[in-house]
Amino acid sequence: MNRKMIRIATATVLLLWLSSGLQAGSIWARRGVAVPAPYTDDVARRIGDVLTIKITEGSKVDNKAKRDLQKQTSLSSEFDGQLGMGHVVPHVPGFTMDAQSDNALKSKADFKDERSFTDQVSVVVVDILPNGNLVVTGTRDRDIAGDIQTIEVSGIVRPSDIAYDNTVKSQQVANFRIVTKNSGVSAPYMKPGVLGKIINVIWPW
Repeated sequence: MNRKMIRIATATVLLLWLSSGLQAGSIWARRGVAVPAPYTDDVARRIGDVLTIKITEGSKVDNKAKRDLQKQTSLSSEFDGQLGMGHVVPHVPGFTMDAQSDNALKSKADFKDERSFTDQVSVVVVDILPNGNLVVTGTRDRDIAGDIQTIEVSGIVRPSDIAYDNTVKSQQVANFRIVTKNSGVSAPYMKPGVLGKIINVIWPW
């Protein structure tokens, strides 16, 4: 019995001694800070994160104005020839005077303008507001056969509006600002020359 207890005690001490030299990190590597958890969504949350704005902007203006003004004036005057000065001028020929005037104005104006813009731009979180909203900004350049198009986008995004695929609609971006600039080969042909600008100032219509 004593020998059996001695063997068990010896085996226990040996196991404890061997396990003291092992570390959990030698079997399971520690997850890095930049590696997301396996059960969390991969959407923008911190400064430096990237998300995509789906731009679907459209504007439609349809203004109509119509005026129909009319004015009529009728004036009639009759004089019987009595001046009230019988001792000087007893009587003069009487007369009747009628006057009429018409004034009419009709005008109609119709203005229509319809524009649309569809694109996708990836932006970077540059700041986080105290309430948790994300301030984002981004730029995209396209160079096609020497024609360069630059799109600049900025705004404020609520984290709850970000979809599971890390995208957000432009209609959900507060203070949304988009600027498009064109340069390159065709840019000079899209702008009026000096003479055209002078004519537009002197004769705009």
